[in-house]
Amino acid sequence: MKHHRSDTLAELAADMFDDIRALSRDSAGVSRPAFSDKESETLAYLSERAEAEGLCVTEDAGRNLVFCLPEHADAAHFTVIGSHVDSVPMGGNYDGLAGVLAGLIVLIAAKRGQRALPRAVKVLAMRGEESAWFGACYLGSKMLTGSLPETEYNAIHKGDGKPLWAHLEALGIDTAPIKARQPICDLRQIDAYIELHIEQGPLLVERNIPAAVVTGIRGNFRYREIHCIGQAGHSGAVPRAYRHDPVLAFAELMHRLDTTWQHLLNTGQDLVLTSGIVATDTMRHAISRIPDEIAFSLDIRSQDAETLERMRDYLASEMADIARARGVRFDLGTQSAVDPALMDPDLVVGLEEAMAQVTGEAFSMASGGGHDAAVFAQAGVPSGMVFVRNRNGSHNPDEAMEIADFMVGVDILSTYMEAST
Repeated sequence: MKHHRSDTLAELAADMFDDIRALSRDSAGVSRPAFSDKESETLAYLSERAEAEGLCVTEDAGRNLVFCLPEHADAAHFTVIGSHVDSVPMGGNYDGLAGVLAGLIVLIAAKRGQRALPRAVKVLAMRGEESAWFGACYLGSKMLTGSLPETEYNAIHKGDGKPLWAHLEALGIDTAPIKARQPICDLRQIDAYIELHIEQGPLLVERNIPAAVVTGIRGNFRYREIHCIGQAGHSGAVPRAYRHDPVLAFAELMHRLDTTWQHLLNTGQDLVLTSGIVATDTMRHAISRIPDEIAFSLDIRSQDAETLERMRDYLASEMADIARARGVRFDLGTQSAVDPALMDPDLVVGLEEAMAQVTGEAFSMASGGGHDAAVFAQAGVPSGMVFVRNRNGSHNPDEAMEIADFMVGVDILSTYMEAST
């Protein structure tokens, strides 16, 4: 693929986004499966463009790409700007990729003499962040930090049925240290990890703000399938006092949770909660039947571990109270949980100061979705994030990040790095 030298950094970024979209186009949106040939093609394209700009390009033990200025190739310590290049099936072009290209533009601006990098920066283009392919997320960063569980090492690809380790070996990756949960990079060399990412919700769009500094990545506890079990009956024949209605029990539970959510927000605490799956049995439900059972999911998230623990206790007590009052039973099933990951306070302050210089005013917010930055933070690497405004959410073909907003994010990163001494 032949490329002309773009006159401006914004034009260069737009060209690269367009080229990679063309490389990975699907019947809808783009598809860059984790640890696939398509992912490798994307990395090869990035390597070609980086080398054309005079950057140093190397491959690490996970077959991720690392870019830097030639003078920083042998740096003993450095800041990493990184993100992932894979996507969900038929997803958008900016989730993950925007963070990689942002780092590259920071380096290219420095190589062209437009910005300074007083400290070494290495840009990391990672494989395998999305959970869509193997049912587990952050595989690439977990491999780098030695935190990939055995269950995920053996996770089965949803398409070809092969385990993750087989896909890694097919790429020529040495899986022995990964299986032994040993880091495959030297974490002691990384002074900080910074990730730019599109916002996956509507806050920046609604507030008309081009970017934000992320204060933390919400942890969560989840129940994929809670059952509320009551007693079936005829909708016209059973008086209210004699009903054991699981639908009304579920509705009351959600009303109580919603009221508590609003109270926590009013008192300055961080929380989001969602019941994304709600269903009665399609083989038995009917308009004239009081259902005997309802199944639902529950996803409760917060930046604050103490808030999550209090919500666990509150959920248990409210379920017990509703069960007694309505004559139903709640079966929670299996819980899964992820710890919150707070961003490094010094990085947050530094990025806020950089944003204030770039836009005139800093804005910070929590991340509801998970990111590779959380993995590095939990591995002890000081981590920070910048969000860029994006319309229509993410993980869909309609992601709509504007290049002008992207360049604001790039300028925040460059301004922060220029101030680092």
